[in-house]
Amino acid sequence: MRIDILTLFPTIASIPLGESMIGKAQQRGLVTIQVHNIRDWARDKHRTTDDAPYGGSQGMVMKCEPLFEAVEELKRRAGSPYPASSNQSDAATATSTENCPLNTEHSSAQVVYLTPGGKRFDQQMATRFAQPGAHLILLCGHYEGIDQRVIDHLVDEEISIGDYVLTNGAIAAAVVTDAVVRLLPGVLGDENSAPDDSFASGLIEGPQYTRPVEFRGWRVPDVLLSGNHAVIAKWRREQALIKTKRVRPDLLGE
Repeated sequence: MRIDILTLFPTIASIPLGESMIGKAQQRGLVTIQVHNIRDWARDKHRTTDDAPYGGSQGMVMKCEPLFEAVEELKRRAGSPYPASSNQSDAATATSTENCPLNTEHSSAQVVYLTPGGKRFDQQMATRFAQPGAHLILLCGHYEGIDQRVIDHLVDEEISIGDYVLTNGAIAAAVVTDAVVRLLPGVLGDENSAPDDSFASGLIEGPQYTRPVEFRGWRVPDVLLSGNHAVIAKWRREQALIKTKRVRPDLLGE
């Protein structure tokens, strides 16, 4: 799997994704993750990627040109059959795409825009994205958002990691990447770990215990010490239902 992250703040995403299981997955060749600075596709000497919104409003809006050229270039690098523009600073030597629609007919890459106004990201969506051989391009929102033409003609899906606003989309991109990559075959040490996670079955995962059996008078439930796997599975399901009803009744339609 390949994941390209486009952001104005690369280190925010690249540092956490180089640690723990996700870092090891990259070292083992299970996934390729590259974080790119959108300014690398800006053509002017100031590497401008945003401008004031038409119609008057607060804040700044990210421009079309760098975003289109960045995605086109990343698709070309991944083997897309159509020619894409260069990210060279000399505009005279690059192919102009200002008035050309993006040809995505033969491209397998999926462009996902991280924005508070997108669909709620969840475990089922992470599972859908986590396909060996897939190519995700995560476009991070910044400032007041991006030019609507990018959304209309370049983006395949808009997603949000929650009903709140972050300082930038790179944080959300790191969250989405972590959730997706850990589901790829071979990333986790135990292949049964992911199916047992919270939300995988639509429920919050129940309580977990480890040694010692007793701590300050609090004992591990006897059922977990019984060795009867069928009984343990039934108990865990019951506990998951109890916890889900207590903390996330919405998952049960209540």
